[in-house]
Amino acid sequence: MARQKGVIKYVGTLGDIRHFKIKGQEGYFAGMVGGPTGDQVLSAPEFERTRENMNEFGACAKAGKSVRTGLSQLMKQMADSQVTGRLTSIMKKINLEDQTEARGYRKIEISTQRNHLKGFEFDKNTSFNGIFNAPYAVTHTYNRDSGDFSIGDFNPANMVNAPAGATHFRLITSLSVVSDFEYNATTNSYDPMDPDINEVNYIRYSDFLDLNAPVSATTITVTFPVGIIPTVNTTVLQCIGIEFYQQVGANYYLFSSGNCLKIEDAF
Repeated sequence: MARQKGVIKYVGTLGDIRHFKIKGQEGYFAGMVGGPTGDQVLSAPEFERTRENMNEFGACAKAGKSVRTGLSQLMKQMADSQVTGRLTSIMKKINLEDQTEARGYRKIEISTQRNHLKGFEFDKNTSFNGIFNAPYAVTHTYNRDSGDFSIGDFNPANMVNAPAGATHFRLITSLSVVSDFEYNATTNSYDPMDPDINEVNYIRYSDFLDLNAPVSATTITVTFPVGIIPTVNTTVLQCIGIEFYQQVGANYYLFSSGNCLKIEDAF
């Protein structure tokens, strides 16, 4: 017989109790083994509602992944550990707005529900407007293929809340495309309605800016490559962000804290 002598951290099943971690939460959790089998969930009539929810939830996760993939170059240093779940939750809200399809097959029509994504912070613990306080504006062209991030003159010492040890920063703007998703009876899955440009992205950076020197008015322009024209079934996400660096000699080293990114506009 085993005897506990201290705190044991483990996952798996011990007798009738299973132990597990929950991403983004502290500690270990336990629950009783039981519930329906996988075959029951997938085929029994009483689980039809469950199957509908599973189908749409998987679609929402796929749509959220398209947002992250479009910004994959920035995700590692900009996103918190719960960004996947938070984006999936937004996509589920959009999914519930569709009144044209049956339950379990409702579209994720982002193009008609863009406000749900505006203002989304990729790190819920670090707000862009809490870090960067200088006045700015974002604009985009009529055909949605180019966008500007314009900032007036400002003094970083007064307008930027930089992490200790940082000497420089860069401002970022990006455009990325996310398609609406619909159920495809042929593939038995949800697919992007415009797969050719779904997840297309382009990112532009400012120069390395000194945290101890005034910054002149600047505009960062980001433009899709020639031939990329957003369609009626797609949404363009215009993101803005900031990264912090420490200069050592001629090199700039990216900080692991203080960096942040938000969806400023969706159009």
